[in-house]
Amino acid sequence: MKKLRVGILFGGRSGEHEVSLLSAASILDAIDKDKYEVVPIGITKEGRWLTSASAEKLLRGEFSSAKHLRAGDPQATPGAALLAKGEAIVIPPVPGDSLAPFQSDVPQRRLEDRAINVDVIFPVLHGTFGEDGTIQGLLELADLPYVGSGVLGSAAGMDKDVMKRLFRDAGLALVRHLTFLRADWQKDPKRVRKETEKKLNYPLFVKPANLGSSVGVSKARDRKELDKAMDEAAAYDRKIVVEEGVGGKDRKAREIECSVLGNDRPEASIAGEVIPCKDFYDYEAKYLTEGSELIIPAKLSKKQMQQVQEMAVQAFLAVDCAGMARVDFLMDPKTEKIYVNEVNTIPGFTAISMYPKLWAASGLPYPKLIDRLIQLALERHAEKKKTKFSR
Repeated sequence: MKKLRVGILFGGRSGEHEVSLLSAASILDAIDKDKYEVVPIGITKEGRWLTSASAEKLLRGEFSSAKHLRAGDPQATPGAALLAKGEAIVIPPVPGDSLAPFQSDVPQRRLEDRAINVDVIFPVLHGTFGEDGTIQGLLELADLPYVGSGVLGSAAGMDKDVMKRLFRDAGLALVRHLTFLRADWQKDPKRVRKETEKKLNYPLFVKPANLGSSVGVSKARDRKELDKAMDEAAAYDRKIVVEEGVGGKDRKAREIECSVLGNDRPEASIAGEVIPCKDFYDYEAKYLTEGSELIIPAKLSKKQMQQVQEMAVQAFLAVDCAGMARVDFLMDPKTEKIYVNEVNTIPGFTAISMYPKLWAASGLPYPKLIDRLIQLALERHAEKKKTKFSR
């Protein structure tokens, strides 16, 4: 039987580039090679598409400049191409010197020879340009099945402001929060500061609206720290979300996470709890400093566990997710009230990341989880094919 060709798409231009490489390497190591033919597809921080040996170099952190490119590779041309059902779809290059055509005396190959011929794409492009609907839109145009949420779910799940509006309309409990534009903060910080302190209580968590892995996220305990946190978040996005800390000044919120799997009828895993080695689960605590604990299952009552699972599925559906998502919660340690914090449509996917670990603890091991996600991608694509696009 012919193997299914799976393109593992990783890297990208976001602040989570390095995390993406870890996820991709883990999938490449665990995927069933007897069932799937794997095609690594990398995107550099500058937006250059790489395949074959160059993609593997990027994965190992060895790719550095255009001198490594080979004539005829997709990345050596003004635009790479995806081949869907025998028809090549050109991916336009990102403007900039880094994507100038590679100069070579070797004649260019035909477009079909330069195409990336795959049956399904498994994107692990965390963050901007990968988790926000942009790459999903490209794959839709190429008529290629892909793992994970579509354009709408990805875009809504990436924008913490829009996401919270959808959660609110679905009746889910949220922490008190405000959203500001970077332009407003830079033009009139006094007004933004005054509104924040009038409506919310310290400590506050300040976040770029459209990033993950806690990049650009800060905790502010007073006005001085708030100013610094706003500047930090503004460096990463045009929208800034300010949230009131759960538990107040004296108690830290419990951080609960739950994995969701499926398309129209998703299921939730058991929930786990993160105990960060720092004051909160920031980028450093997640990836750079040892000591954070993942407790699986979370120490919750049977009723609380069921509540988290139900809320996770509701959040998944509210944002119109598909395939996979990890839903994060905050729990007040005193009142035990549970709040939905956010949904991650392309969560960390190493073998030790929370999303696969929760499914492993729920009876679905890592290799079979990969297989199930690929099948869900094919099922969703088949469902879309039933839709008429012209009269």
